[in-house]
Amino acid sequence: MSATVPGSANPLPNLDQWEDFLEGRYREGKSDSEFRQYDAEANPGVAEFYATNHEKQTVDYVLGKEKQYFGLTRGKKSIWEAAEYLNTLVDDSDPDTDLTQIEHLLQTSEAIRKDGHPRWMVLVGFIHDLGKCLCLYGEQQWGVVGDTFPVGCAWSDKIVFPEYFARNPDAKVPEYQTKYGIYEPNCGLENVHMSFGHDGYIAEVMKPYLSDEAIYMLRFHSFYAWHRHGAYQHLENEKDKAMLAWVRKFNPYDLYSKGHTKPDLKQLRSYYDDLFAEFLPERLSW
Repeated sequence: MSATVPGSANPLPNLDQWEDFLEGRYREGKSDSEFRQYDAEANPGVAEFYATNHEKQTVDYVLGKEKQYFGLTRGKKSIWEAAEYLNTLVDDSDPDTDLTQIEHLLQTSEAIRKDGHPRWMVLVGFIHDLGKCLCLYGEQQWGVVGDTFPVGCAWSDKIVFPEYFARNPDAKVPEYQTKYGIYEPNCGLENVHMSFGHDGYIAEVMKPYLSDEAIYMLRFHSFYAWHRHGAYQHLENEKDKAMLAWVRKFNPYDLYSKGHTKPDLKQLRSYYDDLFAEFLPERLSW
């Protein structure tokens, strides 16, 4: 497969195309051979997306974006305000869905609630994609969504479209191409710089308020090379191993909670008002 794919700033017509790709790629029960069938010819828009993502997610880029956003200096919003802000991402030209972003979030959280999981996990279901508001701050798709991965060490071949890393400038930095790179053995994933996107951003927003289990779900739910394929175990510590089960418990709800029935926001509003108040302040720094 060629590593050269014509690039553009936003190769996906809408972000739902990326999520549909995830659902197909990571469907439960897929064999490793089936997993490799998602190629550039079959998925040209997604391939173009990852060609750009893998080229531009360098150590310098990630450190710059962490400095830009992890200080949470973009004002205060309530959860409802953040969700309503995210609603402006809806693509009216998309023929496949007329769900708002809030309705997508509610589908995830309501599926978790229906299965009797703890209330904090229901909250994670609702908030896990709020970091996509980065698109509304002017960030390009390739820096907001997509499978995440460590930077500053050798890329695993378990990352989707690994051949596209050949275009990344870090490929020419010898230190970044060793097994451990800039990290120490078993340093812990919390000490690893992940490719920048909505996962890390929402985890930083929620870090003062939620448990480690919840923060791991937020920060690593797109780190498929780790939680689905077992890569990067050499960077894990004991905490990571304990948290892995929680990330895996959350992941099916992220992938498979879309349904045809719209959640009734008016009926559910009071439940979520109480849920937000239980765990979070009225307004949070973003």
